[in-house]
Amino acid sequence: MAFTSLALDQTADLGFGVAALPVTTRRGLVIGGGCVYPELNFTLGDVAVDEATMPEVRRQYRQMIDDALRRAVALEVPGLVVEFETLPPMTQTPRWGNEITAILAEALEQAHARHGLVSALRVTPNDTREFERPARMRHGPMWEAMLEAFDGAAANGGELLSIESVGGKEVHDDALMAGDLPAAIFALCILGVRDMRFLWTEVSQVAASRGVIAAGDTACGFANTAMVLAEQGLVPRSFAAVIRAVSAVRSLVAYECGAVGPGKDCGYENAFLKAITGMPMAGEGKTAACAHASPLGNIAAATCDLWSNESVQNVKLLGGMAPTCCLEQLIYDCRLMNRALQAGPQGAAMLRDWLVESDSGLDPQAYILCPDNIIAISKAIAAAPDHYRAGVAAATEAIAQLRRGHEAGAVSIPEREQPWLDRMARSVESLPQDEQTFVVRMMEEVDTTRFLPAEYGL
Repeated sequence: MAFTSLALDQTADLGFGVAALPVTTRRGLVIGGGCVYPELNFTLGDVAVDEATMPEVRRQYRQMIDDALRRAVALEVPGLVVEFETLPPMTQTPRWGNEITAILAEALEQAHARHGLVSALRVTPNDTREFERPARMRHGPMWEAMLEAFDGAAANGGELLSIESVGGKEVHDDALMAGDLPAAIFALCILGVRDMRFLWTEVSQVAASRGVIAAGDTACGFANTAMVLAEQGLVPRSFAAVIRAVSAVRSLVAYECGAVGPGKDCGYENAFLKAITGMPMAGEGKTAACAHASPLGNIAAATCDLWSNESVQNVKLLGGMAPTCCLEQLIYDCRLMNRALQAGPQGAAMLRDWLVESDSGLDPQAYILCPDNIIAISKAIAAAPDHYRAGVAAATEAIAQLRRGHEAGAVSIPEREQPWLDRMARSVESLPQDEQTFVVRMMEEVDTTRFLPAEYGL
């Protein structure tokens, strides 16, 4: 599927809880159909995963899901998504991940039968291909185990399939530390796009064969890495903001290859994807502080259809176990958004605008997620003739929006970062018009010992 225009091309249409193409799960949860649902993501405490510890691993996941579901029922949540992100050993040994998937799926089914709780289980095998360097992206035991993990997830009760894929990260990490925007575009829009096309063709086939939903990917290892580095003062915030816009080109490929949403929570680029595809998206912000810091705590909720905590370890807090505490926070956030939706378009728009305005002026990474900027950047992506030029267009438009916003006093950009706008603009303007010329140039500039070109079809 090619997206050459926007499904949502008016700012007024881009908000939380409503998508042009809602997704309905097997128990009747309509995601993007007028209600925002919490999506709880949890992981183990300090426990290694191996054959000897699997009884304790199973016990902890049973405890986490049972505690969370009791609280969800007590708080009368209208619907719930639970995400199980496998840990690396669970992807490398898929039967371990399958066991946990089955435990979680059974608990959700029992809660539905006993209490009428409508729910769905997202399973996210982690991308273990990067554990071998240089990574083999299309061959070998890591790839084969990943495919087996996806199939096992679907066979054992996982209804939404996602992944945080890493194709192109070998080059992107160096590009971030060097502040090299052309190399980042090469990593995201050449290597990343090729890997996404290969990977999501396979994932979509698994989903179709098992009758489940290919949900979506995330540029977490790319744009979120940039965001975390910016929080640490290691890269400019304006540079991280432009990386976020370009990352949407890469993540869009999942939907071109058959994914239908809801896009995965840690993809802050999901706002662009919702505008382009009309499909529902998960989001995370202030309630993901248990996993990472960000300057996007409120604005990320402005366009979400699921609201997530990212991931939290199973540790004891004063209020109870951390996953259950996180779920309660998510439920109350969603109650507020759903109350605004019940008030009609005016009420929903007011809350959306408050969420946006509370963050957007304080950081360029937040400003780039203002609805007007999302629409402008998304239009630039959709109008481009190929993924490479879409990445260039996204970067160009993002830089222009940041410059205009700063000149108008709408966003604060530190004085030491302001030269970066000109630097990034010059680097993008110097890029060639056609993809092949760009590839030849970048293959001479990047460290080609870090990746296997043939694994990307180069």
